[in-house]
Amino acid sequence: MIALLKAIPLGLGLALLVCLFIGSGGSSGGFLHIRHVNINIAELSLNFWMYWSWVMFLIGTGLAWAILFMMD
Repeated sequence: MIALLKAIPLGLGLALLVCLFIGSGGSSGGFLHIRHVNINIAELSLNFWMYWSWVMFLIGTGLAWAILFMMD
């Protein structure tokens, strides 16, 4: 269980990095369904965008969890 909790930030980082490179190239990544997401926080007058894919997040988290689990 601890390995899974450790794997979540690693999966997040992998998803952001891979989605940034694939999404900025203009591709959707096919099966990955990479999308351009606008985030607007009105209370703070903050508006930014990023590329995101839930499929990539789950794949990255699963991969990191498997590696951390095998290290125990």
